[in-house]
Amino acid sequence: MASAEQLGQRIRQLRSRHGWTLEELAQRSEVSRAMLSKIERGENNPTLVVAVKIALALGLTTSQLIGIEERREAVKVPKDRRLSFRDPQTGFERQVFPALEGRALEFVRHVIPQGSSSGELPALAPRTEKYLLMEQGTMRARIGTQEYMLEGGDMFYFVADVPQQFDNIGEEVCSYFVIKIQG
Repeated sequence: MASAEQLGQRIRQLRSRHGWTLEELAQRSEVSRAMLSKIERGENNPTLVVAVKIALALGLTTSQLIGIEERREAVKVPKDRRLSFRDPQTGFERQVFPALEGRALEFVRHVIPQGSSSGELPALAPRTEKYLLMEQGTMRARIGTQEYMLEGGDMFYFVADVPQQFDNIGEEVCSYFVIKIQG
């Protein structure tokens, strides 16, 4: 799992590459300057919603924000070296396959504790698609203004250019795989 300090350093480096002040990143991401400062210093781990907003402002996927891998023909990631990000408020966890630079595809596994939620995630770029495969549990997916009930084994597709929220409404942990293709 990426530590708060490592993630903060990465965000600071990316912001510097863009030549932005904290205030400029705050305006672009809609995350307060104070919160960004705490994240960059490693004092706060961002929630998933905040991490998504920062990544979008920097022109990255959340997987790329957590850690970019160089392009290779084959990549093996042992179980104990998987990148993951856990929302400190909700327990929502993203287990990320390393983002391969220059690829428009992202592959992640999400785990939502019983009674928890992803929180409302912002709309992504037009024509961005998400494909979900429910591994276990019961989940309510809110895509824009529509709601869908999903259970273990279900598959689900949607265009992600509207806000999204995923709520575990079952009696156990909910987990699912997501393939996201950038529009």
